[in-house]
Amino acid sequence: MFVNATIVIVIISVLLEIYLFFNFKRFIKSKFVLFANIAIWLLIIGNFGYNMIFFDRNIGQTQTTMWATGLFMLFGFPRIILFLIFLIQDIFRGFGWIFNRTTNTKSTEGSYLPSRRKFVMISGLSIASIPFLGLLHGMTLGKYNYKVIKKKLAYNRLPKSFDGFKVLHVTDIHSGSLDNREKIVEAVDLINQQEFDILLFTGDIVNNFHWEMDRWINVFSKIKKAPYGNYAVLGNHDYGEYTDWKSEEDKQDNFEKIKAIFPQIGMELLLNENRFIEINGEKIAIVGVQNWGTRFKKLGDLEEASKDVSLNDFKILMSHDPSHWNEIVKSDPKHYDLTLSGHTHGMQLGIEVPKIGLRWSPAQYIYPQWAGFYDYQGKIINVNRGFGYHFYPGRVGVWPEITVIELKKA
Repeated sequence: MFVNATIVIVIISVLLEIYLFFNFKRFIKSKFVLFANIAIWLLIIGNFGYNMIFFDRNIGQTQTTMWATGLFMLFGFPRIILFLIFLIQDIFRGFGWIFNRTTNTKSTEGSYLPSRRKFVMISGLSIASIPFLGLLHGMTLGKYNYKVIKKKLAYNRLPKSFDGFKVLHVTDIHSGSLDNREKIVEAVDLINQQEFDILLFTGDIVNNFHWEMDRWINVFSKIKKAPYGNYAVLGNHDYGEYTDWKSEEDKQDNFEKIKAIFPQIGMELLLNENRFIEINGEKIAIVGVQNWGTRFKKLGDLEEASKDVSLNDFKILMSHDPSHWNEIVKSDPKHYDLTLSGHTHGMQLGIEVPKIGLRWSPAQYIYPQWAGFYDYQGKIINVNRGFGYHFYPGRVGVWPEITVIELKKA
């Protein structure tokens, strides 16, 4: 199915380019420029198609496949905009031709159409440059444009001793995608500059394989140890489901080695488990479930993870996929006060202008909770936009995130 979808995309891209060619040649007088433009795009299409059709699941996503995707998006999105603009112009021209024919009106196309076409071409190129520059920025600077988001959350149920307790939330490192050591070191330094009492990581430390973290362990091990601990859960990519294994034993060996990464970077992994944090004789529960998602294996077990945790205990739940909260957690009678998730990355593409309340991403058509904080009857989820990136080697408008949540006694 994946191969068939790729073939369809490639065919549509070629047909689209043929249509654009007949529009471009009206304005581009240099045949060299005209055909060089086509040749470059056909090379990009071919590179993308080859990498997708012959994608090797034994190797998984590589920098080559990511950049093939990135270049296809970089040059493809502007072409879609130009196609739509030219199509609208041609539709109006068609209506004009029909009107002239049916009313026997003499066409004045020769006197005004060239200047109008030039205006349409310049306008189209100007509009198309916006996604081009946005995607280019996302692939170079945007993917490491880390933002620290600070949020205060007030709860009646919070024990008084935890008033002002700070939680640092990070997620979705995707170490197999990272390519700039200097920027990652800076991001870890940024984490360490924050004040926090506990650090919680909510999954996807790799894309597929344990060895993806080998070159990064000595970087992430520099994350400071929080006074009340650094805890982690697994995400869907940490189970090795997106590759073909020679045997089930190889897959299990990879999984065990992924789990062994966490103590090396100073984190305690919770697999359907909980831990109590105590201050002055009062306590809160940290509950960590394995991945549970509507589009993935449902390994998370709330009942198992919440053994010895009561309804009255204030609870922070770590669950990688926000669909778990939407489908199960928010209606669970045990009342999970705060859930921390990731997974969506905000699709690494969108528009967020908090000052005017503008928020949009393709992710919202898949996940009702796709980025930020959501409240349901006093039960709150934070969907962190993620630390790393995957598939598309960049971020546009939805920046990598480090969240610091301060709990307050209401």
